[in-house]
Amino acid sequence: MTIIDNTQQQQANEPVVSSPRSVEHLFTGIDTQDGAGVKLTRVLTQELQQRLDPYLMLDNFKSDNPDDYIAGFPNHPHRGFETITYMISGRMRHKDSAGNEGLVENGGVQWMTAASGVIHSEIPEQEDGDMEGFQLWLNLPAKDKMKDPWYKDFQKVDLPQFTTDSGANVTVIAGESHGIQGAVTREVTEPTYLDIHLPTGSRFSHAIPADHNAFVFVYRGSARISDQQIPVKTMAILKNVANTDGVIIEADTTQDTKVILITGHPLNEPIVQYGPFVMNSQQQIIEAINDFQQGRFGEGL
Repeated sequence: MTIIDNTQQQQANEPVVSSPRSVEHLFTGIDTQDGAGVKLTRVLTQELQQRLDPYLMLDNFKSDNPDDYIAGFPNHPHRGFETITYMISGRMRHKDSAGNEGLVENGGVQWMTAASGVIHSEIPEQEDGDMEGFQLWLNLPAKDKMKDPWYKDFQKVDLPQFTTDSGANVTVIAGESHGIQGAVTREVTEPTYLDIHLPTGSRFSHAIPADHNAFVFVYRGSARISDQQIPVKTMAILKNVANTDGVIIEADTTQDTKVILITGHPLNEPIVQYGPFVMNSQQQIIEAINDFQQGRFGEGL
């Protein structure tokens, strides 16, 4: 694991992408509720876990109605993976049984490695206004699932940013793009997590290893990848083709476009999920449930 110090916004040149990926499928997600009734859209569902390995889940939440989010996510357990919460707007307080606490707000990220087990809460620290963001679940390799939990929050100023020659403004949450290292890197899953703001009619190129899974979610405007138009609130899974070297994202021609681009190296390991526990076998799930019930997930909050 590597944590990168804050990088001031920089100018970066577009990489040459000679054989860009195209779109395999589009998904609009499922409207649901989680926590204490928080309304959200589940974009990456359990049925897509094998296809988008090492990613397990992506939720998108956006509302200016406090009734949709005010109750937040009270104490709940996790084991076997990492949670990455990106707050575009709003304020969320994190507390966990490992003794960590942090407040993430506009443009910030909280990164929690549940690993062997943690109980945490995520509660909004606002009574009105807009609450918008994403929560992404990143799987851990089998060898790391029972390591100690870890947590760090990053405010907006902690996240490296760069601007391309074509005017795209990019925040690098994880991984690397255009030679700019993100806030967090992982050696096995090699996640890249970019928030890309594209002015009207502009484009953005990003190099992706051919063996990585990749997807794009449009949360403002609309985008085009290859010959496929991607509407707002839609996820595009990018095709895995051996000779491709990246992706080219084109913005809407009538309005600014905002997307997140997420890529990663698949683990190719068994995925067994039971609610907040993601392990490699049914027996490990049973052990996780027993450990939680026996109070082995750290001290109380």
